[in-house]
Amino acid sequence: MAPSASPVRTPVPVVLAGARGHGRWHLGNIRRLAAKGLVEPVGICELNPLTGEELDGLGDVEQSADFAALLERTGARAAVICTPIHTHADLALTAAEQGVHVLLEKPPAPSYAEFRRMTEGLRAAGVACQVGFQSLGSHAVTAIRDLVADGAIGRVRGIGAAGAWSRDLAYWARAPWAGRRRLDGRDVVDGVLTNPLAHAVATALRIDGGDRAEDVAGIELELYRANDIEADDTSCVRIRTAHGGGTGEITAAVTLCAERPGEPYVVVHGTEGRITLWYKQDRVRLERRGREPETTEHARTDLLANLVAHLADGEELLVPPERTGAFMRLVEAVRTAPEPRPLPAGAWRTEPGAGGGSERRIVTGVDDLVAAGAEELALYSELTGPGGPRAPWAAPAGEPAGASAGKGAGA
Repeated sequence: MAPSASPVRTPVPVVLAGARGHGRWHLGNIRRLAAKGLVEPVGICELNPLTGEELDGLGDVEQSADFAALLERTGARAAVICTPIHTHADLALTAAEQGVHVLLEKPPAPSYAEFRRMTEGLRAAGVACQVGFQSLGSHAVTAIRDLVADGAIGRVRGIGAAGAWSRDLAYWARAPWAGRRRLDGRDVVDGVLTNPLAHAVATALRIDGGDRAEDVAGIELELYRANDIEADDTSCVRIRTAHGGGTGEITAAVTLCAERPGEPYVVVHGTEGRITLWYKQDRVRLERRGREPETTEHARTDLLANLVAHLADGEELLVPPERTGAFMRLVEAVRTAPEPRPLPAGAWRTEPGAGGGSERRIVTGVDDLVAAGAEELALYSELTGPGGPRAPWAAPAGEPAGASAGKGAGA
């Protein structure tokens, strides 16, 4: 998006839409930036008003379930939208109609058509939009791109991404849209690749440099589920990108049914070494032939602070919608793929959740499969060992569990 026509003064009046669930993180972040004089919280949009305890010192902010009316009454100049996926586009356009700039949670939309409708509306209104892929504010991403450009690991052979997380049954029951591909006739696409571990793919795409829609040359998907949901909870994808005269390959393997949940990571494979990024920790490890590994930790620019700097000083946005176009090609491929393949009962087991809470389903051996996918740049169905397929439940060659999509998919 183009810079705001006229600078916005700080503190920027901000409304938060969706202050519970993940919205609690945004509420805390707004509180932190308010203490620095960057923003002024003026409104909370929730179906049920927050209590005084939940507001925790934010002052007498106005609350309403009517987003448009709240923006108008408070004179907000920016809005943070952290609501169900299928509401993102409409709420972003509601803000745009009033000239209100937007920080929009990921994924930005549940389909490529909705994404296009939203971005065109934002552009026509002349408002700025930042998409909430927080990992793309990490200075580690730039550091890795610089290492690659300097030839630190030789020629890049491909990028792997791995995410082994766990979500209990209560996670899927927390909201009507959770774990759904569609709801009341509307696309939702709340799968592991498109929502909980979306950062793994988005970060890999940014490191690759092929994060715009036109950069995607092809997508191969395998979508599976152990839980009794519509969407996928254990999946993998290969994305081929073509940009700057080169061709890149990204393979991501992810699950929400891990045996031992761990930190997700992205690994850049080179002919002379490798670079691993644990993106939630902003930690980078450089491994090169004949040298000791080097580990560095990096700072991170907050995306709301970056949006404020963009509005006040013209600073470049870190995650404008167009830099998430390739990720939205993935969302569209997942949306249009066949229904995720249910894993056979023998492939998973049930155990108590963390702290003895709600039960969770665990896919046996999936942690090793996720790591192997990122290491070997292979889909689950391509992983083999001395005894045969390492994921016997994965679709055999020629019988894909998901879909293949070319460059034009979803256009």
